[in-house]
Amino acid sequence: MSGDRPRWRTLRVRLTMIAGLVITGAVVLGIVLLYLLQVQSVDRTLDGQLRAYAVEITESAATGAWPRVLAPSTLDADAEAQVIAPDGHVLAATRTLAGLPAMYTVAGSSETPQRTGAADGIIPDDVRVVAVRQIVGGQPVTILAGTPTGLLTQLREAFTSNLLLGFPVILLGAAGTVWLIVGRVLRPVEEIRHAVTEITAADLSRRVPEPGTPDEIGSLARTMNDMLGRLENSAGRQRRFVADASHELRSPLAAIRTTLEVGLAHRDRAPWPEIAERAARQSDRLETLIGQLLLLARADEHQLAARSSEVDVDRLLREIDDTTPSGHLTISLESAGDSKVPGHADHLERLFRNVLDNAVRHAATTVHIRTTTTDVRVVTEIADDGPGIPAEDRERVFDRFVRLDGSRDRASGTSGLGLAIAREIVTAHHGGISVADAEGHGTTVVIWLPRTA
Repeated sequence: MSGDRPRWRTLRVRLTMIAGLVITGAVVLGIVLLYLLQVQSVDRTLDGQLRAYAVEITESAATGAWPRVLAPSTLDADAEAQVIAPDGHVLAATRTLAGLPAMYTVAGSSETPQRTGAADGIIPDDVRVVAVRQIVGGQPVTILAGTPTGLLTQLREAFTSNLLLGFPVILLGAAGTVWLIVGRVLRPVEEIRHAVTEITAADLSRRVPEPGTPDEIGSLARTMNDMLGRLENSAGRQRRFVADASHELRSPLAAIRTTLEVGLAHRDRAPWPEIAERAARQSDRLETLIGQLLLLARADEHQLAARSSEVDVDRLLREIDDTTPSGHLTISLESAGDSKVPGHADHLERLFRNVLDNAVRHAATTVHIRTTTTDVRVVTEIADDGPGIPAEDRERVFDRFVRLDGSRDRASGTSGLGLAIAREIVTAHHGGISVADAEGHGTTVVIWLPRTA
């Protein structure tokens, strides 16, 4: 099934070989067991008939006087018999054996007849004989009854030859059947493999065919399509991120270059201190943007919470409040007391600072910060009395490089990454962040983090 693998090593060939041998072995074993059971049943039947004949012979001499010729068996016309005295001489026999010495002897207490030399040329080799010890007329005797088993011997020979001839046929039939069945079962796998070989990073929109069956192969196809969907979304986000990052980085670089080019065009009259100040502002903006991009890159590599310690959220918020320029705004802080969470202190500070800066930028007069705790969570609400965020945009504001209509002015220095970074940090700390309506009007950002046990 693979182009770089010898055909005899494919899964289909290996399954066919193994299953063919197993099926053939099972079939042959079943036939042999059935044959042995049949032969054993025939042997038991013959023994039963011969023993019944011995009982008939015993009854024919109930008075102790043996007839000159024993009557034939009523169950088997081919049966022959001899009545042997303890000293070994023949007391009576069937017509064919009349006047002949004992064909078999039974030593001691054994019940297994032993063939004598007198049987050569008279008794064929394929004869089944039983020995029955009886007391007739007060005297112990041994009745030897036998019947030819030539038909059973022929059956054994025919079975052996037919089995030797049939084994290859059974093997080929089993292998052919398994080959067809395995090929039909693995056909969807081959279709999936063929489809996967044609999927490249340039086009992740293709999907593998699903057989539509509720089995392992159907689950494999659905799982692969889910994986391709995730890869497509990830690749799309990566392309958009690279495009947006390139655009964002181009803006401050273009501003710096334009400012310098204007100054160089008028070297004598250019306000160089002002030009240097503008270039420094754009450099700060560029440095901030690069730092944000690096932070997002670490977030994509799941490294934001690699180092963890105990962080006091109330204390962290007070420090952020003290260092946040509020201008004409009023920032109020309502603490909860014991609000310690496990996490990375620098990243958690970036989380709350980004959300607070966003609230300050959009608030009209007031920003209110409130922290509450439960047994397992520390919940922080940062509310502003600004214009608010439409319900349809409350999830989109956490995407990267997203600016709503009210904040599209790039002169403000925003890059659309603040809330995206906040969500990445919260996710890395196993928490959550969402946007809700503030009382009256405005926006409330709700952040929860797992509390220190």
